[in-house]
Amino acid sequence: MDWKKEKVLVTGAGGFIGSHLTEELVKLGADVTAMVKNNSRHNCGFIEEFEPEVKDKIKIFFGDLNDIESVKNIVGENKVIFHLGAEISVPYSYVHPRSFVQTNIIGTLNILLACKENRIKNLILMSTSEVYGMPDTVPINEKHLLKGQSPYSATKIAAEKLAESFYSSYDLPVVIVRVFNTYGPRQSARAVIPTIITQALAGNKISVGNCETTRDFNYVTDIVNGLIKVAECPNVIGEVINIGSGKEISIKDLIEKIISLTESDCEIVQESERIRSSKSEVMRLMANNSKMKQLTGWQSKVSLDDGLKETINWIKNNIEIYKVGEYKI
Repeated sequence: MDWKKEKVLVTGAGGFIGSHLTEELVKLGADVTAMVKNNSRHNCGFIEEFEPEVKDKIKIFFGDLNDIESVKNIVGENKVIFHLGAEISVPYSYVHPRSFVQTNIIGTLNILLACKENRIKNLILMSTSEVYGMPDTVPINEKHLLKGQSPYSATKIAAEKLAESFYSSYDLPVVIVRVFNTYGPRQSARAVIPTIITQALAGNKISVGNCETTRDFNYVTDIVNGLIKVAECPNVIGEVINIGSGKEISIKDLIEKIISLTESDCEIVQESERIRSSKSEVMRLMANNSKMKQLTGWQSKVSLDDGLKETINWIKNNIEIYKVGEYKI
């Protein structure tokens, strides 16, 4: 694919993964429109921090996924759509499930309707490994049963099923990508790795929830590369594809690794408020990534140690944006 000929829309472009994806697409030469949720400060998230030679090439659109007219206007002439805009925090979904239904289901429906009307070339719908719930088998392949063990995962399953129905009913060119845990620069403190790193750098204690769970962690540039490879691959339309390293690590071992890399001496404290309900907790997530490798040739390149070092350095230089030790959902 020649990205220099492509008009591309990224929803959720001001967020963690979305900002990295937007930046890379601009570097590839794409004509990029970034959809950012409208706010009173007219702030476009991490796009604000881009170098001028990158930021000046991006069309910023402030809108709302819940507003169908807004979505129709922004899809417009764009032909490749990366739909990353979503409510994403599992703990927050326990508190405000309605907002997850509104954004993740209705917002996705609006994107699908707009894409149907505008004859797009490709819609890449970013989903999550959380849709698998507590796995019956590990590593997890794409045929695994889907389980709505949190309001967040339930809404992402619904979004997937809507996309699947539009592919079957209207021949909409859509591919569903289930991304396993992502980390790296710009990630908020609601995620486990920045939470651990900020506390380790403070040097007092590390407050966490369940330390026995395992996750498949992926550096953000690997995920971005995977999303782009999916968009470039013509034979993935209608498919569901995992993007993950195929490796897992327990939160306990992850904490010990971060303590070592930061040369800190912290006590690990388990706090009950950070622990999910037993029926909602997902103890293991590890990708079977053979389908992704076979279809696109993608594979992860950044080791966990190298990715953590990059993330630690970035957080050190941006520690003022984090409230160390405060539990964020």
